[in-house]
Amino acid sequence: MTRRHELEQALVSSYYQIGGINHIDGSNLPSKENVARLIDGLLRLLFPGYFQDIPVQQSHIPDFVSQELDSLQPLLESEIAKSLASVDVVFDKTSSELTSEFLAKLPTLRESLQKDITAIYNGDPASSSEDEIILAYTSFWAITVYRLAHELFLLSIPLIPRMMTEIAHMNTGIDIHPGAQIGDYFCIDHGSSLVIGETAVIGNHVKLYQGVTLGALSLQGRETTGVRHPRLEDHVTVYARTTILGGNTVIGAYSTIGGNVWLTSSVPPYSKIYLTAALEQRTESKDSSQFQESQDD
Repeated sequence: MTRRHELEQALVSSYYQIGGINHIDGSNLPSKENVARLIDGLLRLLFPGYFQDIPVQQSHIPDFVSQELDSLQPLLESEIAKSLASVDVVFDKTSSELTSEFLAKLPTLRESLQKDITAIYNGDPASSSEDEIILAYTSFWAITVYRLAHELFLLSIPLIPRMMTEIAHMNTGIDIHPGAQIGDYFCIDHGSSLVIGETAVIGNHVKLYQGVTLGALSLQGRETTGVRHPRLEDHVTVYARTTILGGNTVIGAYSTIGGNVWLTSSVPPYSKIYLTAALEQRTESKDSSQFQESQDD
């Protein structure tokens, strides 16, 4: 018996003995390669002229949109059909209907992404233009993929939303669960190793730096019901390598959380939390009138 034959027999035997990581005699699963192609196609539709090899002329926009949809829509419908077939759930809508509902969200998503670009441009002095943000900022790429995946998540489509955000995670180091709820004018500065959990809620005009974790406290087994991740209200800034945990943790509006802070309890609006030179965590709070006075000074 050759070594090759021994290897083949050992692998076949392992398929019978170790069944949890087999998908044999099951439905066809979504293709990771095709999901990556979907992201590329959606980026071309969201940002015409940025991801094509040739310029897109204003007079050609209707033809451009038609051609892109002709390529994208059947691929998306096919991958959604695979996703629906992969779970033991009866869906009220067909893959064709879900594809149409998702694609109808793209114009509104463009408005939301324009606000994110504005937030990044205003929040990062190193950004020289909107073109640079769209073409070069991995943080904006991760936000874009998240917003697309979130719309699929809201349609209860399995697998594909998480596959999309994990592709973004592998490419950017930014891990945003598609179930997270993120408001308008969202800015991620740098972003590597940033984590936003499934039930996190983020308000408008929030800015997060690299290494921030909006996570869950340790759970036993499959205890995953309910809200497990923090809520950040409007106009919150969280600096690098800070960890905020727990579903009952709320960071009040207009608060600033300094770097390397660990939080498992709520803070009121207009708070400032930071480490002192003695590495003690300190909290400063002020009401809205005091905040306005400081802004006016």
